[in-house]
Amino acid sequence: MASSPTIRPVETKADRKAFVDFAWEVYRDDPAWVPPLKDEVHGLITPGKNPWFEHAKAKLWLAERDGKIVGRISAQVDQLVQQHMEQGTGQWGMLEALDGEAASALIATAEDWLREQDMNRALGPISLSIWDEPGLEIEGFDQPPTAMMGHHRPEYRQWIEGAGYEKAKDLLTYEVDIARWEDPKIDRLVAMGERNPRIRIRQVDKRKFAQEAAIILNLLNDAWSANWGYVPLTESEIAYAGKKLKPIIYNELVRVAEYDGEPVAFMITLPDINELIKDLNGELFPFGWMKLLWRLRKPRTRRARVPLMGVAKKLHGTRLASQLAFMLIEFTRRDCVGKFGIGTGEFGWILEDNKGMLSIAELPGAYVNHRYRIYEKQL
Repeated sequence: MASSPTIRPVETKADRKAFVDFAWEVYRDDPAWVPPLKDEVHGLITPGKNPWFEHAKAKLWLAERDGKIVGRISAQVDQLVQQHMEQGTGQWGMLEALDGEAASALIATAEDWLREQDMNRALGPISLSIWDEPGLEIEGFDQPPTAMMGHHRPEYRQWIEGAGYEKAKDLLTYEVDIARWEDPKIDRLVAMGERNPRIRIRQVDKRKFAQEAAIILNLLNDAWSANWGYVPLTESEIAYAGKKLKPIIYNELVRVAEYDGEPVAFMITLPDINELIKDLNGELFPFGWMKLLWRLRKPRTRRARVPLMGVAKKLHGTRLASQLAFMLIEFTRRDCVGKFGIGTGEFGWILEDNKGMLSIAELPGAYVNHRYRIYEKQL
């Protein structure tokens, strides 16, 4: 009979390596899993590298049984969550486990720590913030996730719900065939916008990257401010996100909509970088970085993802907002297909009750290809 797992905190460099590397044990036989770049994961969980730690703190644990790692988890308290969501809300995430007993012990440990921090409600999984990889995949296990989206074992849902968690919110991603997509109503709306001299849809200019990133991410903070789960990105997080995104930003795939010269909407589209890194097995050294740099020069991927899109809050609910959104989509679609050879698009994630964004994502032929769930529990 197997012994009960022992839960211990991550304290050393070796512990951090074991924490990151454990995912390879969990998903080694899963063809839909895309190994993340280990340097990225280490950066995410390391204070001093990730500016999220300037307003938040996290604790990491490993579960061991008979000298073998069988699970991991994080728990975190974010002061911006306290200010913008609900006071007393803590979070946990980065859960991976080989069995239900380990998962249960890890979740209980995370809950105990959150109680010690005077939290009375737990949300999870969120790794580490809503801007990273939120939610547990509960639909779409057979399809590899696109860049910056998670992938999980189907058993996790039962284990989390067995620990007393209930649904807080579902996050959806939509897939659509962009090579053969057309809709007469949308085409007319886009054509009307093209004739309107007050509207300008422009590409970003990477030569002015810092300026462009600030415009987009400040628009993001405004556009998303009323969304469930929203916490603002700080100035240092905006700079950090911009630095990470710059190598995978292409002028033709990131656009800003201006109205009377004022930036009022944006859309970021990324080639599916997961297709370019899957065979690297998480390692950039010694030769992975050269392969990746070469592939990024002129990426050829099957899919593209729209991870971020927004319209200025003052325009929400207006016809202009919809028009600008569809113009951003159509202009970018043309270049995805014509210049990058991309045939499939993915929009998301989108909150299940965000009617405005859902009306845009539910393009002709689009369907939900992944569903992620954030759970909650009173502590």
